[in-house]
Amino acid sequence: MRMILAAALALTPQLALAAGSDDSQPPKPTATTTECAKGEIWDEKTKACVKAEESSLNDDQRFGAVRELAYAGRPDEALAVLATMTEGETSRVLTYRGFLLRQTGRVEEGIAAYERAIALDPANILARSYYGQLLVQMDEAALALAQLDAIRAHGGSGSWAETALAAAIETGVTYTY
Repeated sequence: MRMILAAALALTPQLALAAGSDDSQPPKPTATTTECAKGEIWDEKTKACVKAEESSLNDDQRFGAVRELAYAGRPDEALAVLATMTEGETSRVLTYRGFLLRQTGRVEEGIAAYERAIALDPANILARSYYGQLLVQMDEAALALAQLDAIRAHGGSGSWAETALAAAIETGVTYTY
């Protein structure tokens, strides 16, 4: 196990996973973070910055923008885009919300979002990993270990979610990008 954790720590830059994605690579900056004004995201179809609530955008496009904004260290803007999601309070939306609230210091709200995400989908290993990392930050190792056990029970062995939480429990270092 220690060898896996050591390997994970050595790959830390590649493991900087943004909330809600199973892609362990950082998102490539687009015009969303390089050109668009606050509250706007890049629409590839129209080749223009548009308001996040624009009806021509779908939720996957919005999620991509949320991930990119979060990675760029702009969690408040990411939360604003997340609020334009049309799918409602799904497990993936709540996972994103929990992560972003955690980044903005709104820990109790983040906990509530993670717990709702897990209640909707107990197999949401990403929500469990981020929640577990928050528990590590709060010195709640036993509760973090329970989340790690649940990740493994739901088939997450070997995943980024498992590796990141195991490393956080071992080292006390959590992922914030």
